[in-house]
Amino acid sequence: MVDNQPKLIVFITGAFISSICWTEWKTFFEDNGYDCFAPAWPHKDATAEVLRNRPTNDPVALNTLSSLIEYYTSILNTLPAKPILIGHSIGGLIVQLLLQKDMAIAGVAIHSFPPKGVNRFWLSFLKAIWETMVLFSSGRFTYLMSFKKWKYTIANGMEYEEQKELYYQFVTPESKNVIREAFNCIAKIDFSKPHAPLLITSGGIDKLIPASLNYSNYKKYLNKSSITEYTEFRTHCHLVFGVPSWKEEAEYIFYWLKEELKIYE
Repeated sequence: MVDNQPKLIVFITGAFISSICWTEWKTFFEDNGYDCFAPAWPHKDATAEVLRNRPTNDPVALNTLSSLIEYYTSILNTLPAKPILIGHSIGGLIVQLLLQKDMAIAGVAIHSFPPKGVNRFWLSFLKAIWETMVLFSSGRFTYLMSFKKWKYTIANGMEYEEQKELYYQFVTPESKNVIREAFNCIAKIDFSKPHAPLLITSGGIDKLIPASLNYSNYKKYLNKSSITEYTEFRTHCHLVFGVPSWKEEAEYIFYWLKEELKIYE
């Protein structure tokens, strides 16, 4: 990547969380010369508190994984150049799917929800995700993750007061259909296909998407001409926002991009 090209990053938010989660990440990368965008998911361009106070038949419930892929594709098509994509959890899965469509010059999937084709029958993963799918309830209504679920599967390893503060700051109601579609062919990756450089990261104490599942995701990529890398942050949980550990991952990603894309400040 030559120096006179624009350096664009699009951050892709995961499920159950507000896009304001990227505020510190945006500031970090903007201070290092990037233009950064963190578009909210459709119908979620509001604070977490406002979204939590809406009725359960809010239009958020209409979001699906396929509609989110279309939404981000339309955003990327308006940009002056292909960007770098950085996504977390379901956002990481969306990064992988968009990279497959050749929509970016590089992608970073942070603690990514595993795509179809990766063995997802890990007991810890299924236990953590089962409640959020709410299989026998209507997809016309949103689902709000409980604080109990949050503190044990997303923000584990933190002090109680910190868990509570981050819950009220970030957590939003979500569409059940996004998670349900993440288990079908919409989430399929052709792991043999050439792709732009991809970094997959994991957290060693992540209870929602265990590191072993992220590693399996990484190992599925077979194209030898494409760059695919993996790293585990052993003391990190699923949450990489509003906690001191966010910067360790952000800095690692910054230097990885600098090396792989030859971006020099």
